[in-house]
Amino acid sequence: MRTKILYMVIAAAVSLSASGCASEDSDAAGAEAQTIGEILPQKLARPADRPKEDLQPSPADDATFGENLAYELRRKTLAMADASGEATAECPEDVGSKSGTQVSCTVTYEGLEVAWNVSIGDESGWSENVVEYTAAPRNGLLTREGVARLLYGNHRDSIDYALCNDIPEAVLVPLNTETDYACELVPKGKKPIGFNEKVRVTEAGPRVY
Repeated sequence: MRTKILYMVIAAAVSLSASGCASEDSDAAGAEAQTIGEILPQKLARPADRPKEDLQPSPADDATFGENLAYELRRKTLAMADASGEATAECPEDVGSKSGTQVSCTVTYEGLEVAWNVSIGDESGWSENVVEYTAAPRNGLLTREGVARLLYGNHRDSIDYALCNDIPEAVLVPLNTETDYACELVPKGKKPIGFNEKVRVTEAGPRVY
């Protein structure tokens, strides 16, 4: 008889314990996610698809080496911005294709000037009309559209929206390092919690991590 009573007490205790765990799990699942940082004020709009077209105006068939170089730097600057808009470029008029030549060119985008240090290399081994060169920007170009294109492009199926801290339409920033700007991805059906990641700029465009 005592054994039966002891068994029933243990069973009741186990039953109550299991019921208590289930209740705690349910409460935890229903609770709001805890805020861990600042909720950023700027909600980024989803960018429109960028038309796939060649950069215009393109150099004429008889364009000088400097004009062709300026065109390439315009293309590289727009790739860094990853945004629509126009860019103009200026290189020294007398720049030539001689190996070892070093010049500075300037690309202007939305009134912002990006300076490029250019070094001319050798002629390509497969064509005397193709000259190798290296070009490095002295600063980075960050655009709001570029950040939006990155975030919505990489996470279009998993987020409702992205929040940032007032990224301007375009701004010059240091290259390949943390900037003053940050963003948070807000998953579908969730609220922001302040999990903010820093924005960086590379020659290939913005990065957020």
